Amino acid sequence: GFITNKIKDRLEKLRSGRAPIIESGHTLVLGWSNRVFPIVQELCVANENSKKPLVVVVAIGAQDKLEAELADRIENKGKTRILVRAGDPTNILALQRANIAGASSIIVLDSNNGSDSEIISIVLAIKAAGANPDAPIVAEVDDVSFGEALNHATDGRIIPVHSNAIIARVTAQASRQPGLATVILDLLDFDGDEIYFQDVPEISGLTYSEALISFSAASIIGIQTYAGRTFINPAMATKINAGDKIIAIASDDDQIVYSGLEEELRKIKQIRSSKISGKKESLLFIGWSQMGDYVLSELAPFLPKGSSVLIIANPDLIDKASMPKSRYGSISVRFAANYGTISELAEVARKNKYDEIIVMAYREKITVVDADARTMLTMLLLNKLFDEDGNGIDRTRLVAEILDSRRAELARVANADDLVVSDNLAALLTAQLSSNPELAPVFEDIFDADGATINVNPIANYARIGDNVRYLDLVAHARGFKESVIGYRSASLGVRLNPAKSEIFEVQEGDGLIVISELR
Repeated sequence: GFITNKIKDRLEKLRSGRAPIIESGHTLVLGWSNRVFPIVQELCVANENSKKPLVVVVAIGAQDKLEAELADRIENKGKTRILVRAGDPTNILALQRANIAGASSIIVLDSNNGSDSEIISIVLAIKAAGANPDAPIVAEVDDVSFGEALNHATDGRIIPVHSNAIIARVTAQASRQPGLATVILDLLDFDGDEIYFQDVPEISGLTYSEALISFSAASIIGIQTYAGRTFINPAMATKINAGDKIIAIASDDDQIVYSGLEEELRKIKQIRSSKISGKKESLLFIGWSQMGDYVLSELAPFLPKGSSVLIIANPDLIDKASMPKSRYGSISVRFAANYGTISELAEVARKNKYDEIIVMAYREKITVVDADARTMLTMLLLNKLFDEDGNGIDRTRLVAEILDSRRAELARVANADDLVVSDNLAALLTAQLSSNPELAPVFEDIFDADGATINVNPIANYARIGDNVRYLDLVAHARGFKESVIGYRSASLGVRLNPAKSEIFEVQEGDGLIVISELR
């Protein structure tokens, strides 16, 4: 009877999620939100080469329900085991039961959008529970300044991820250039080429320009100095010193091998490069929330001076504090009430030829399910207008925001250049930083319009249409524009990230070269 009761107690603890974790080296995820599913999915992919990978999730709720949701949403766990422990992430005992002292990395999810109060409580609980001091902590935050303060107060141990800012930055940059979203997703997920830091003694004494053309199977994008400072797309004349690491995109770190310099490519061909001043553009935003303000703030530096934006949205679904400003930099903005009927959309679309239409999700006075349903309905209505003959409305590229990443695939439309943005972006970034905290300054620079950004430039800037060119020659040629090449976009085949330098292809109209460079 005694043994039977002990077994029953043990089984009851397992069912209630209170059994302790005795293994170590696991990734610990604290909290619950829609982003837990893509984060755990990416961790499963990242763990493919690990011996006994384990992910432990601590969240409030019934363990059986949490486990069922994860099982339903995680497509392929691979070798990774996923354990759920029911408990409050701010409870020290719950964290100790999850063996926080043995966790190799910790992810803190923001389950209360709009407030960071819960995050600071979890961070204090992590410290009090005796977390492994070497384990990186990646925490989602709503307020950028709060995230900076948290990072500073913990001497850089806590890496903040501002989900809304990441989504806004990627939306702004990718909306300007077809194909760019695919490049960013390729860099953020663990399936395919990734970013590595590698010490290559053979290139000590070379310039950054020479390093760009010295690796046959890797794309160089920057340098990490011996002192730990990170520079993305530095000046071409920058010397690489002993102890410096190169930052490269490759299929694996063993592919980052020095392959030598072709003497005729050593010198940079000087190319006169001037700031591009395009014609004024006209953009249409349908729907609005505080996220729209983030997107327009990030988008403004990419728009030619004098461009204009019209925002149409249902005023009943917007907080007064979130109403758009009349100007963002040199961009003028006008707001008009609109309730989303097909007749209203048709009238707005006929009045002006828009270079782009961005469908923003409502966030403030509506549920996530209803907001996504409105977004998808708007896209259906717009595509119906585009497909109808004789209505005077031309097809325009669509960019849409979906709040729940589960519905992102449902929202995709036929046009290959259309873009659907979801919280999956922030989830992918969180998983990457959890596995490699050194990537934080890299992504911060790439996603910030003030620094080096990813651009897809017309191939005609580098080679003549119809010519057969070697990819290495394009990499060498782009140095004259102060650009680091990471791939190309074929109009017929799509995006090719980090192809072999020896690859030869025919340059076609509509192709683009994918580069990391300053905004021009």
